[in-house]
Amino acid sequence: MAYSQNLGNRIRTHLQNLENLVEKEMMGGLCFMWNEKMCIGIIKDDLMCRIDPDEKEELLEKLGCFDMVFTGKPMKSFVQVDETGLRTQADFDFWIKKCLDYNPKAKLSKKKSQSGKSN
Repeated sequence: MAYSQNLGNRIRTHLQNLENLVEKEMMGGLCFMWNEKMCIGIIKDDLMCRIDPDEKEELLEKLGCFDMVFTGKPMKSFVQVDETGLRTQADFDFWIKKCLDYNPKAKLSKKKSQSGKSN
């Protein structure tokens, strides 16, 4: 696999008691969907965090945190955190909490219409 299995196991352990949690491989990594919304993921060895965009500038100042760039542009509600920002359990817990706290406010992704599709 192209992403850190160790980081995946850390996330799984932390989220094991959540209902409505689904793991999906996407973007060459692993994504944890909570309540049908992208919440936390892994890209290579980095944690992908969906965070409150109002807190993004402040969070980008934290060690190991940087903009998540997709198709050449920074994504509004996403950052990545490399191993330097995940060294301690407290650091890891901080980022997981940021993702979980934002999830209820995050919008569901637009689902493709099933009308007009042939099976």
